[in-house]
Amino acid sequence: MGRQLRWLWLAFTASTVGTWLGFDAFPLIAILALHAGPGAVSLLSAVGLAAGAVLALPLGPWVEFRRKRPVMIAMDLVRFAALISIPTTYALNCLSFLQLVIVSVVAGAAGIAFRAAGGAFLKSLVPPEDLLAANGRFEATTWTATVLGPPLGNAAIGAFGPVVTVAADAVSYLLSAAGITAIGGREPRPAPRTDGSRDGVGGWQYILAHPALRPLLFNTVLVNALILATAPLMAVLMLGPLGFAVWQYGLAFGLPCIGGLIGARLARPLVGRFGERRTLLVSGTLRACWSIGLAFVSPGAGGLVLVMAVQLPWSRAWACSTRCSRPTVCSRPGRTGSRAP
Repeated sequence: MGRQLRWLWLAFTASTVGTWLGFDAFPLIAILALHAGPGAVSLLSAVGLAAGAVLALPLGPWVEFRRKRPVMIAMDLVRFAALISIPTTYALNCLSFLQLVIVSVVAGAAGIAFRAAGGAFLKSLVPPEDLLAANGRFEATTWTATVLGPPLGNAAIGAFGPVVTVAADAVSYLLSAAGITAIGGREPRPAPRTDGSRDGVGGWQYILAHPALRPLLFNTVLVNALILATAPLMAVLMLGPLGFAVWQYGLAFGLPCIGGLIGARLARPLVGRFGERRTLLVSGTLRACWSIGLAFVSPGAGGLVLVMAVQLPWSRAWACSTRCSRPTVCSRPGRTGSRAP
């Protein structure tokens, strides 16, 4: 991969492992430590991400005209500082629901800025003909961490308390910042625009006017919105009335992500045989059909198997469709408070 790309990949690996160890950390803390109900857990998932996205809107133009590596390091340090406050206040017995919301907002906005800078930085390191191979390396890392992280993280929560994975996630950002720093080299400062446009409106106009990007944007928004609508409710249901242990909850959503590894491997030969459009259409349709099974989850081993059976083909279809629609990957899946890959 070359020394610089290797360091970037190691930084990505560290932060991605931390993310998936902290799978659903904030909802779990709200449920287990603060005894929050379905409404509060849903509010935590929605408000943090929405406010983070709003705050991130002006960050896009700000990132565009700055060197990307310092921005990535700064955003990693911001997320470390925000996340490490959770175990600190928990140890002092003064953790509050409002703090969870604020940290979720800060971490979400910083994550969006990091991804904006990271995507551009990856393209500066990798020749266009090698982007697909680099993308595959990052994608395989993501899905491997997705399989292993939630069961291990939730087992750690059961053994050491509800904030241990947040502490691990915070440390992973420090490791990520160290890896990005080790990349070294000089990065040229982007040339300023001469038309005076710095508000990011032009980017939205381009996406909304593009015949392919516009439906992909709406599809992504709709799919992620529906997933996030059910995610906090499933956490409350499984850890509350259905009586599943924390490690079982992590296993139910982590183990089926093996399907994501399968989908990531199948995407390239499927596209070669059927084309991108047909592969996107079929895999996108399949991923929408399976979630209805979550409405029939029951207590006991049968319910656990049902959740995993629903998630396995969904993850495989999701990975296949996202690899077809996304040319580069250079960020962690935003996951201390969200489910979107």
